[in-house]
Amino acid sequence: MSVLPAITALGRDLQTTVIGQEYLVERMLIALLVDGHLLVEGAPGLAKTRAIKALAERLEVDFQRIQFTPDLLPADLTGTEVYRPQDASFVFQSGPLFNHVVLADEINRAPAKVQSALLEAMAEQQITVGQETYRLPSPFMVMATQNPIEQEGTYPLPEAQLDRFLMHVRVGYPDISREADILRLVREEARTAAMALARDPAGSQRRSTDSAVSHGRLELDTLFAARCEVLDVHLADNVEDYIVRLVDASRDAAHLDASLSRWLDFGASPRGTLALDAAGRACAWLDGRDYVTPADVQAVIHDVLRHRLVLSFEAEADGVGPDAVIDALLEQVAVP
Repeated sequence: MSVLPAITALGRDLQTTVIGQEYLVERMLIALLVDGHLLVEGAPGLAKTRAIKALAERLEVDFQRIQFTPDLLPADLTGTEVYRPQDASFVFQSGPLFNHVVLADEINRAPAKVQSALLEAMAEQQITVGQETYRLPSPFMVMATQNPIEQEGTYPLPEAQLDRFLMHVRVGYPDISREADILRLVREEARTAAMALARDPAGSQRRSTDSAVSHGRLELDTLFAARCEVLDVHLADNVEDYIVRLVDASRDAAHLDASLSRWLDFGASPRGTLALDAAGRACAWLDGRDYVTPADVQAVIHDVLRHRLVLSFEAEADGVGPDAVIDALLEQVAVP
């Protein structure tokens, strides 16, 4: 009997968690089915890490994320031999590559010697340390990510390693309707987590007190209760749409104004949408309201998006900073 229905059910389940990246989900399933590796290229905040973690959670496998940095050493991936003084012997301590599913985050930030260590693991499903060779578990899948925006301090991948990836997948921003779905999903996940913490803020270390503020410090249960209240602040559909349209305009401003399009190389990712939603709710709550207005969004948008926009050389030449670009977005995106 074919197991195709089980795999298609897995894909559908992943798409309920990784919204707006159906193409990436399909490519991950293809790589998993043919024992291949994926190189995924996309701007920050496009659910690359979320996607591979969600896949690992739905399989009977071990998952490990490795953050690649310029000072990473091969032993940080493969593991190393540790000396045991009690019997004067060396014992191999395995590294994070000894997992079924490995996320190599920002792979092009690590130097060539680290890439070489990863190459053996990807090509031969084994690791050699000293005179010993160790087999990696099966299945073994590497999903590596790289950021197309920032290239300073990166090391281009060798052609031999690039060839070990089954596919090089480029992921883009979700469309505007799917971004609203992402907003609702993450909001609900945050509400569930906040309610769990409100019920048991610090486990066995929880302190009990009659006062919300004890000895000048805010109690954790009060903080978590406040977070729950912030998540319950009402966000009307038209204000939610306003948030999504503002962030979407930062990515594709050509239909609004030619100068905006010329000043922006990359707009905000879905993380910008989520941050605007969260900060707008907190702003309204602190103001004593149980609903968000467009004014709340406008009050926080500069601080939320300022560091998320990548301006062009033309903007720098024109003396235009991120705040001026955000001002232009606010002027041209209709307020509900």
